[in-house]
Amino acid sequence: MGRFRQMLIAWGPLGIFAAASIESAGVPNPGGTDALMLLVTIARPDSAPLCAVLAVAGSLLGSLVFHYIVSKGGEKLLERRTATGRGAKFREWFQRYGLASVFVCALVPFPLMPLKVVSLCACAMGVSRARYLAVIAAARIPRYAAIAYLGAELGENSSAWLNHHVWQLGALAVALFIGLYALLHWSERARSAKIKSVGA
Repeated sequence: MGRFRQMLIAWGPLGIFAAASIESAGVPNPGGTDALMLLVTIARPDSAPLCAVLAVAGSLLGSLVFHYIVSKGGEKLLERRTATGRGAKFREWFQRYGLASVFVCALVPFPLMPLKVVSLCACAMGVSRARYLAVIAAARIPRYAAIAYLGAELGENSSAWLNHHVWQLGALAVALFIGLYALLHWSERARSAKIKSVGA
């Protein structure tokens, strides 16, 4: 794992693209895209914009692969991963809050809940590819832009800054989740009301 991580660091922005693709496709990433981006942008601050762009591109590519695989045969995997215990709770969470849960998990740089489990629920339960990728993009663009900026501007103090502001980031994530859930809920109700009015 250490050798693989060092190889990705040596690749610079291309290594970030590879790491983001691997991670978003559902393959365990021993280095972590966030940590890798901090290391690269600290060492090469001028590459921060490119790192952010390639991280988003890699994440979308990996998410596209993940959606394709899961949508083709993910129902059995979903049943196996969410039949009991925490998996069942995450499935109930997704059924209640939908893509808002995917957005928040993909946005925050620390895990509130496993992104792969809620993504698995989304893809296996029929969320369209366009909607899934749009939510991933909406979350990954600000996340990777912020991490690249921190690495380039704060250097070695980036990790300390993130740790020091973890509660503020958590509060922001909760606020975004509530706002997005309310927006999606309102949109769904408005669409249902429109369909009923047309049918009448």
